[in-house]
Amino acid sequence: MFEKSFITDCEGPLTLNDNAFELCEHFIENGSELFKILSLYDDYLVDVVKKEGYKVGNTLKFILPFFVLENLKNKDLVDFSKNNICAIRDSKFLLKYLKGAMNTYIVSTSYGQYIEALSNYMDFPFENTFYTNVDVDALHLNDEELEKIAEYKNQILDNPDDYDLFDEIFFSEIPKMGIYEKIKEIDVIGGLGKKLAIDTIIEEYGVDINNILYIGDSITDVEALDFARKNNGISISFNGNEYPLKVAEFAIVSPSAIATAVIANIYANYDKDKVLQFINDYNSQKDLNKLFTEYNISNEIKNRFFEVSDGNNYPIIEIVNDKNYDKILKESVSMRNNIRGEDIGGLG
Repeated sequence: MFEKSFITDCEGPLTLNDNAFELCEHFIENGSELFKILSLYDDYLVDVVKKEGYKVGNTLKFILPFFVLENLKNKDLVDFSKNNICAIRDSKFLLKYLKGAMNTYIVSTSYGQYIEALSNYMDFPFENTFYTNVDVDALHLNDEELEKIAEYKNQILDNPDDYDLFDEIFFSEIPKMGIYEKIKEIDVIGGLGKKLAIDTIIEEYGVDINNILYIGDSITDVEALDFARKNNGISISFNGNEYPLKVAEFAIVSPSAIATAVIANIYANYDKDKVLQFINDYNSQKDLNKLFTEYNISNEIKNRFFEVSDGNNYPIIEIVNDKNYDKILKESVSMRNNIRGEDIGGLG
């Protein structure tokens, strides 16, 4: 065990994917639009309704009946995930470095089928991952229910802002179907679910609660980022939207994970105060080569950083405050949409 622990979201800090969105887009007619509508509904239930006991990320449960409508199976999710991983530049480099520097875990809202494929791709231990566990093969609808789900799909697409209709569909009608017994048992690892996953990591692996670096990019990371920050850890928004930026202490805006490796390297070797000091110096020091030497950044990380930056386009690495929040948000959302596409970048 190492003194420090690195806990990361998957989609965003490590990959460009939104696997659930991409599954809908590929397998369901008008599936991308369906997913975007339900994702906004998910955000609405969290932000506006503040529905009691509701976990952000439940879009992954809402879309399951529509998977069954298309007769999707676990193998379809596995095969598609294996063949469609799109990694953030240098994320493999980052995870390789972390093997010898920090206890490292992936905590993701994504389906387990995708996280297993990603773990194999990244040569990362699958047992160090937390994810939304769904057995699609166990989900069934009878003929009458299939007709109703097809009708609900059309109603949702035709009435994208009718949240009263959605309430009726997802909290009244679908719960009457046999499939709901399986769906309600699914534990979505989003929002509070990610914080609970961190609790499990602390309990099972004995990691130090005050020595955690957490990095995320979306609404599902808010509770985890808040937890790390309140316990004197490192909380980073990576190309995040407004949700993580409101709670994270630090922001990274970059098409590459190499800036994450820089911060991880300093934190692994020193402490949070040293990270704060480095970020301040990074934003005031013109000779970054000299700065990296002063902070004993590993040569491999240092060389890769300057290679990726091409001697000019340096990543944004800043401490978030009221004065720079709007500027960082604009840059962060622009980078997010640029590298992940506006459809995925625009999701909460």
